[in-house]
Amino acid sequence: MSGLVDLHIHSSHSSDGSFTPRELFEMARTSGMKAMSISDHDTVSAYPQAVEESLAAGVELIPSVELTTLLNGREFHCLLPFVDPASPALRGILAEVAEIRSAEARERIRKLQDFGFDISWEEVTEESGNPNPLGVTIAQVLVEKSGEKNSRLMEKYVSPQNRPMAPYVFYKDYFLEGKPAYVTKRHVSLLRVLEKAPECGAVPVLAHPGAYFEMATCEDLELLKEHGLDGLEVFSTYHDKDQVTFYTVLAKDLDLVVTAGSDFHGKIKPHIPFGSLQEGHYGMIEDLRKRRGK
Repeated sequence: MSGLVDLHIHSSHSSDGSFTPRELFEMARTSGMKAMSISDHDTVSAYPQAVEESLAAGVELIPSVELTTLLNGREFHCLLPFVDPASPALRGILAEVAEIRSAEARERIRKLQDFGFDISWEEVTEESGNPNPLGVTIAQVLVEKSGEKNSRLMEKYVSPQNRPMAPYVFYKDYFLEGKPAYVTKRHVSLLRVLEKAPECGAVPVLAHPGAYFEMATCEDLELLKEHGLDGLEVFSTYHDKDQVTFYTVLAKDLDLVVTAGSDFHGKIKPHIPFGSLQEGHYGMIEDLRKRRGK
């Protein structure tokens, strides 16, 4: 089966996504996409609407979610293609994630306030429409608010050269380890998510292993393979050519399914247009499907 496939797309149900499922499937239809996954951050609230929009657009939907997890104190993102959104096992994980993310977001905002930023929990959740905002979401609200008035602390982020990527520039300046608003990570265990994935009907795939906050090594992937990892997002907008080559070889050596995902969000990642990642093909979905239930 021919046609573009993208297994990592975010909708407005993510705290940092811009487009509704209907808008995404219309974009997929007009661009000739064969299949895609709505893989929102730590939520499946886009379902079942996404299923209805998929049928209406004639674009196959592979249900998924992107879970923020920890492995040996490091942050890793795990995709769960073919997940059952109604799975009790998944619901249990998501409830735990929501509690953790809410506490993390509140602490980040408190630290920003202590540092002198004019920001509150109420305005972040109201403006983002999400009760558990990510760090980049907090930054986005702050950037948009600061664009309306002069703020010494925000001069760098509202400048023309930084404005397109301001939420991520701010994140690196304030939320990474060692920075002023860093919060110790308390995400769910990646190994536990891998253990629970079959109960959720999912085939676990490690997202953007070469991203600056992950940098997955051969040793990491060997461990994850032992605990049930089935796929590796080799083709990603986070990866350069050398990383694609490196992770392609590792995926082959470890018998992991190679997947492709753009990590499309919309306005918060303006450098990633919809359909910009061209390496995704339907064979990836077929290979993942063969791993279900193993």
